[in-house]
Amino acid sequence: MPIIPYLWLIPVGFLVGAYGTLIGAGGGFVLVPLLLLLYPTENPEVITSISLAVVFFNALSGSIAYARSGRIDYKSGTLFALATIPGAILGALTTAYIPRRTFDMVLGLLMLFGAAVLLWRPPRDLKIRESNAQPDLVRTLNKADGAAQMYSYPLYLGVGLSLIVGYLSSLLGIGGGIIHVPVMVQILNFPVHIATATSHFVLAIMALTGTVVHILTGTFHRGVWRTLALSLGVLLGAQLGAWLSQRVHGEWILRGLAIALGLVGLRLLFSS
Repeated sequence: MPIIPYLWLIPVGFLVGAYGTLIGAGGGFVLVPLLLLLYPTENPEVITSISLAVVFFNALSGSIAYARSGRIDYKSGTLFALATIPGAILGALTTAYIPRRTFDMVLGLLMLFGAAVLLWRPPRDLKIRESNAQPDLVRTLNKADGAAQMYSYPLYLGVGLSLIVGYLSSLLGIGGGIIHVPVMVQILNFPVHIATATSHFVLAIMALTGTVVHILTGTFHRGVWRTLALSLGVLLGAQLGAWLSQRVHGEWILRGLAIALGLVGLRLLFSS
C-alpha cells in the first residue's frame, strides 16, 4: 500500500496532536518546521497543504474533547471563524509565490515574535472592561464542572485580528493557534483555558477552508498519504492533549508555548 512508507509518521502525529491541543495551537507550528526539515526540497505549498489538513483533524478531535468540558465560547468562536475564512482563502492562494528560503525566514521570525510577546507580557488580571470607544462583548461561560467564567473583549478588534490570523496561518500552514491564543489572552482578555478551547474550534473551520482551497488548486494530492498517516496520530493525540489541559495551569501552558516557539523559530532561521 502507498501509505506503508509513511507509517512512521503516525506516532509523530500523535505527539503533535497531544501538544498542539494542550496549548490550543493545533500543532501546525510544530508540524510545518518538522516537515520543512524532513523534506528540504519540497515546495512550501505542499508542506502547508499537508499541515492544514492535519491541523483540521487535530482541531476537530480536540474541539470534540473540549466541548465535553464546556470550555468553548461558541458565539465568539463562530464570529472569529467567519472572519478568518477570507484570510484563509487568500493565504492558501499566495503560498505558491513565496520562495522556500523566504518562507522559512518569515515563519522563524513570526515564531520568535510570538515567543517574545508571551514571555515579556504575562497574562493580566481578568476583569470586565469599561470602554466607550467601541462596543465590548460581555461573555459568561458555564463550564461542565459548574464554574462560571465572565470576561469581555472589543468585538470589532477581535474580528479584525481574526482576519489577519486567518491569512497568516493559511499562508504558513501553521493553523493559527500560535497567533490566536496569545491574541485572545493578551489583547482580548480571554481566560487561558477558554482561549485554548475556543481557538481549537476556530482552527477547525479555518484549516478546513485552507485545505479545500489546496484541493481545488491541485496542490493537496502530492501529500495525501503523508496527511493520512499524520492525521491518524493527531486524532488520538488530541484527546490526550485535551485531557492534560484540564490538569496543567494556564500560565504554564503559555510558558510552554513560548519556549517551543522560540526554539523552533531559531532552528528555522539558522537552517535558512
